[in-house]
Amino acid sequence: MATRTARDVTETPETGTEAGIETGIEKGTGPVARIRGLGKRFGSRAVLDGVDLDIERGEFVALLGRSGSGKSTLLRVLAGLDRGSTGELRVDGAVAVAFQEPRLVPWKRVLDNVTLGLRVPDPVAAAGKALAEVALTGRRDAWPLTLSGGEAQRVSLARALVRNPDLLLLDEPFSALDALTRINIHRLVLDLWARHRPGVLLVTHDVDEALLLADRVLVLDEGRIAHQSAVELPRPRRRDDPELTALRGTLLARLGVTPEEGSI
Repeated sequence: MATRTARDVTETPETGTEAGIETGIEKGTGPVARIRGLGKRFGSRAVLDGVDLDIERGEFVALLGRSGSGKSTLLRVLAGLDRGSTGELRVDGAVAVAFQEPRLVPWKRVLDNVTLGLRVPDPVAAAGKALAEVALTGRRDAWPLTLSGGEAQRVSLARALVRNPDLLLLDEPFSALDALTRINIHRLVLDLWARHRPGVLLVTHDVDEALLLADRVLVLDEGRIAHQSAVELPRPRRRDDPELTALRGTLLARLGVTPEEGSI
């Protein structure tokens, strides 16, 4: 079994409940997440095979890999949503997750979705502030089924960030959005990250998205981190920047994808 320490995981998408393990480790020292020799098997297949990874506080990390490479499995293990792994895993602080589907509770209004499972003295005030940050104050009393795709994903982000996570896990949260909405959500996520400064792990199939958003881009292959590239350009970044173009070519080559395809 994986050794887990110092985590306070918020399982907002499905249950709205929290589970915590206190260890007495001093918060604020070292990486927000540290993984050593992490393994995860499904039957005879090793999906994760000796993964080593540190995520620093305030660092934005993107994780690429082919379908079935174990990206979402790694994220779910970090979130405490997938058990039965082996190795060492330490998450120092609170964790929040936003998934590809917003997973809003349809019989609760927007504000109630954000306060779901929230353990603070004034959850309504905290949720209202989070909704203001994602420009949805006017939709706080709306039903989820009346929201656009972009609005629903912004509610999901508000629900994650209202918990002031030290580690924010994003599992392909932009993949179902149209191109213009995705651009606006990218800007919003960067703005929220700059304000709150959690460590972020973004799972994505989109190489350009990873390069535009992240400080560091990882490639997961055969259950291990096979490659990483630092992206040291200031934000906002231009897709046609020569350095990004070169990094894009490197990443696509590591993924076995031709430049014309662009995503995996």
